[in-house]
Amino acid sequence: MNIMKKFCKEILPYILIVLVVILIKTFLVAPVKVNGLSMYKTLHDGDIMLLNKVVYKVNPIKRGDIVVASWNNEYIIKRVIGLPGDKVEFKDNTLYVNDKKIDEKYVNGKTEDFDIKMLGASKVPKGYYLILGDNREDSYDSRKFGFMSKKDILGRCKVTIFPFNRISVKG
Repeated sequence: MNIMKKFCKEILPYILIVLVVILIKTFLVAPVKVNGLSMYKTLHDGDIMLLNKVVYKVNPIKRGDIVVASWNNEYIIKRVIGLPGDKVEFKDNTLYVNDKKIDEKYVNGKTEDFDIKMLGASKVPKGYYLILGDNREDSYDSRKFGFMSKKDILGRCKVTIFPFNRISVKG
């Protein structure tokens, strides 16, 4: 009986903490590492961010959100540019969504002319999104691999937690 009391008092709290951490990481929030320069200057190679896995279960995906998606057995971090039903094009380094000019303060580099008709659609299909890297000259994104299905978007990243000198909240 004494061993059981000691276990409950000393070891059980640690087991509970580990279980809570595992549940949080599995279902709510997880760290993700930025690999590459496709989101530069907003994000740097090696930055670690928190992935919010539940936000899109209760809120819609919004234009401008930084998302983590599963593509080709990899995780990629990109920005949502086109929502379902949007007509998207770039002319003279300027983004137009539904024929309205959109100011993109986060873009690094020049965006070549692009129209989603190049992807075989006049508008972003229902249940899909157009996602691009902020570093438009060095990003493998929807312009090359096509629209991203909502089911492949794992969540939103807003908080950079490492390195410590880059801790910040985006958007």
